[in-house]
Amino acid sequence: MSLPSYASGVSEVPLLGETIGANLRRTIATYGEHDALVEVQTGRRWTYGEFGAEAELVARGLIARGIAKGDRVGIWAPNRAEWTITQYATALIGAILVNINPAYRTHELSYALNQSGVRTLVSATDFKTSNYRAMVDEVRPDCPALEETIYLGTGDWDALRDDASRITLAELNAREAELSFDDPINIQYTSGTTGFPKGATLSHHNILNNGYFVTETIAFTADDRLCVPVPFYHCFGMVMANLGCTTHGACMVIPAQAFDPVATLQAVQDERCTALYGVPTMFIAELGLPDFAEYDLTSLRTGVMAGSPCPVEVMKRCVADMHMAEVAICYGMTETSPVSTQTRRDDDLDRRTSTVGRVMPHVEVKLVDPATGLIVERGEPGELCTRGYSVMLGYWDEPEKTAEAIDQARWMHTGDLATMRADGYVNIVGRIKDMVIRGGENVYPREIEEFLYTHPSIADVQVIGVPDAKYGEELCAWIKLKPGADPLDADAVKAFATGRLAHFKIPKYVLLVDDFPMTVTGKIRKVEMRAKSVELLGLT
Repeated sequence: MSLPSYASGVSEVPLLGETIGANLRRTIATYGEHDALVEVQTGRRWTYGEFGAEAELVARGLIARGIAKGDRVGIWAPNRAEWTITQYATALIGAILVNINPAYRTHELSYALNQSGVRTLVSATDFKTSNYRAMVDEVRPDCPALEETIYLGTGDWDALRDDASRITLAELNAREAELSFDDPINIQYTSGTTGFPKGATLSHHNILNNGYFVTETIAFTADDRLCVPVPFYHCFGMVMANLGCTTHGACMVIPAQAFDPVATLQAVQDERCTALYGVPTMFIAELGLPDFAEYDLTSLRTGVMAGSPCPVEVMKRCVADMHMAEVAICYGMTETSPVSTQTRRDDDLDRRTSTVGRVMPHVEVKLVDPATGLIVERGEPGELCTRGYSVMLGYWDEPEKTAEAIDQARWMHTGDLATMRADGYVNIVGRIKDMVIRGGENVYPREIEEFLYTHPSIADVQVIGVPDAKYGEELCAWIKLKPGADPLDADAVKAFATGRLAHFKIPKYVLLVDDFPMTVTGKIRKVEMRAKSVELLGLT
């Protein structure tokens, strides 16, 4: 008799029933003298006692500035110590941290600030080619809720810390006493098929426990030191890394503001890191360094690879050459805090490269027929659904979209097609929706299409993903021009989008067409478009 594609994560380890602040205080009480945070580029470092004091200082400063429980505080910056401090400071006072992708341009920034109603924005002044000050100034007239911007690396941050003197520790404690672990604490924007990102709203309980169990599954202790080259604005950085560390008393090591393979391996060597996170392209870049063999990586034992499938040869080299014998593969989505399945420390190479692991502790997973909603047999493809503590509270201020994603029984419908093996391990085989994953970034074509519709020469547009050796997938736009319009090419589209869309959302390829392939009912056949694009562009 065949088994149904359903699994529940049985565990003798209980869920953490506390707020992020309460958990941090427990860690400080036990591991106060241990390293908590190291910023390699500046040499700054904090013990848990010092880190807790800094988070409290910023928390009191925010209360002094009028930030109440439930108010939204935006953070727009690359990886730096202040990002992490702000994460925990807002949690201490019950403010909702709104993560803003450092690659965002004005189009996306304005939407995120307005949709969430950010009152205070903590921002870098600039990063790479982005002038954050100029962009904030440009969108500010359209963001009535935004009252204040605190720029990092300026006197603004010091002034915020100085304002802590106006709020006593007793007042901070009183604020904390008002908080519940089910309160919303974080909004992360995930691109939606409706054309605009949706704000996945996550509670203390969601992300504290997910960070804890991801690292618990790879046997983290207070002796571990995690190198974090993945972005904080994403669950990978702020949940799986930061909260994974602070729930165990482990050390967070920031190698650079953005991913740099040299800085990453140097940090692992110099800080004697025991764990390393990354998407497969990051590990490929590190392994591909000409002087890779010169780095001493013998301190490594584990880590997490997630975001896209891991090539077999890359996994072999991570285990053999990077000493990461216990590296894990994770699968999830922002809406599930994020991880739902994970490989285990002793899994063989097959499980680590052909599956995304098995269900996490205290989580349920089932695969259903998208047409009937009934659970399919193991080995048969079905939509992956997940339920448990990790499922988001909902999309911020969008109850209808929430209802489309989470059914009445609280199952989160991922839109991913998967199979479940007899041993319970899950393999992702496709996507019901047309999401494109470019270098670990989820890109939804509808958002790009709606933006390109604003170009004066474009009558209609369809965006698909096509294979790419470096990023896994790249974007290709099929464009129908308006009568009499001048021809467009990829450079023209890039020029139109630059400064208004994040770089990873700009199509690499542009094909001018007269029509799109359609079904008899008028639906666009993106599968056929993809095959034709591969042929026309000479891709494999």
